[in-house]
Amino acid sequence: MTILSKLFSVVKNRAISTVLTTIIILVASLVLASGVTLFGVSSFQQSSLSESISVNSIKIWVDDSSDGLAWGAVSVRNTGDTTVSLDAINIRGSDIPYSNWYADTTISENLLQLSLNHTGWTGINGMILNYDPDGLCNLTLKIDLDGVGGEEPVCADAASSPISLEPTGSTIIYFKFINGTLGPLDSGLSSGTVISAGKATFITSITVETKS
Repeated sequence: MTILSKLFSVVKNRAISTVLTTIIILVASLVLASGVTLFGVSSFQQSSLSESISVNSIKIWVDDSSDGLAWGAVSVRNTGDTTVSLDAINIRGSDIPYSNWYADTTISENLLQLSLNHTGWTGINGMILNYDPDGLCNLTLKIDLDGVGGEEPVCADAASSPISLEPTGSTIIYFKFINGTLGPLDSGLSSGTVISAGKATFITSITVETKS
């Protein structure tokens, strides 16, 4: 028995007037209809939010004089309608650990459009050489993308978890491979690469470059 039929039975048994009974049933119908409409609108709003990312640039470099020292970098923008978390950088089927990610989420649109730069090797713990000619950064990783100064550098510390990006937000992530994943013999070869952020996924193949 439906809610309306139950209500009609109750008011009939209590001998409420026909006019009042009609009014009660009409009001109940409107309340139920409003509830269904609001639920439908809410469901539509939730389902219409999209998760998507765009990758402006991605690079992979290996040290030509060291067996197994390799780094990569990627610039990502959230092009969807909701906040996403970059949760995986996968190269050749292996995820790069979060502790090997160095992410800057405060970059400008201008910086996002620049080509990703490798500034050289330090020879210390397999790090990339820091280069910040304007002295604007005091974090672990400092890289001036065009190599001449006069602009903000990529400025980052090691991450410990996925990187959250609000709609239109962007990031540049430099990442260190586990030693031995790639080597000099991989130079010029293509490596399958997957960048994941929730339901959004970017898949491509990147040619490995050699850096002295």
